[in-house]
Amino acid sequence: MAHLCEIQAKAAVKTDVGKKHLPDKQDHNASLDSMLGDLEQDLQELGIATVPKCHCASCQKPIAGKMIHALGQVWHPEHFICTYCKGELGSSPFFERGGLAYCPKDYHQLFFPHCAYCAAPNLDKVPTAMDQTWHPEHFFCSHCGEVFGAEGFHEKDKKPYCQKDFLAMFSPKCGGCNCPVLENYLSAMDAVWHPECFVRGDYFSSFSIGSFFELDGRPFCELHYHQHRGTLCHGCGQPITGRCISAIGHKFHPEHFVCAFRLTQLSKSIFREQNDKTYCQSCFNKLFPL
Repeated sequence: MAHLCEIQAKAAVKTDVGKKHLPDKQDHNASLDSMLGDLEQDLQELGIATVPKCHCASCQKPIAGKMIHALGQVWHPEHFICTYCKGELGSSPFFERGGLAYCPKDYHQLFFPHCAYCAAPNLDKVPTAMDQTWHPEHFFCSHCGEVFGAEGFHEKDKKPYCQKDFLAMFSPKCGGCNCPVLENYLSAMDAVWHPECFVRGDYFSSFSIGSFFELDGRPFCELHYHQHRGTLCHGCGQPITGRCISAIGHKFHPEHFVCAFRLTQLSKSIFREQNDKTYCQSCFNKLFPL
């Protein structure tokens, strides 16, 4: 009993000392922890075994008063904090990872996938595209800004595009109408064409055979190609592809450069002209005497 009275006297002295100064909350907790520690030591010196009710998982000191049960341990309320920001968690919701506690804000920031557009965490639906995650409202066409729907998207240079803008901006253009070529096409003159747009340059009709002739970037059939170049025979009206004779402002197949009266072949150097027609000397003298 004498020893017990001695302990009570020590506690009373320490309590009186504490009354001389009104401590703040932190000082109060420190003082209380100190008193509990001294009391435990005094009891042990008297041979009285003490079994603390519980110890804080953070500071390892006995807990008197309020405590937090979390992560399979108990804590002083002020010692149960977010591992990242060190803010008190108290009785607020928290997340656990690897045996550590995190406030919701830091947990989302540290461990949730982030939107590739705004860099904020994705907390709900997480569309994944181009090896990145996005908020649904932030996954939109890089050109028109429309959010993608069921039709999906196309990628170019690591940017997403809706089908309409992708085709308009990056698909090959028809050499005839300059619109995107999407399906069947012809390749000619270093360009691609809609089949219906690859037509003859003058008459805008399709080619009946597979061959064509190019002039000034436009396709022509053989007849109209030679017509534009001035290489149709004035005698037969057909294209000249070999030897030709140039006379009276026209070109002729050699065999079609003939006397207009006798229809015999003329020599380029010996002929006479009358009314845009060619004659041999003999027929000219008979038909047009002086």
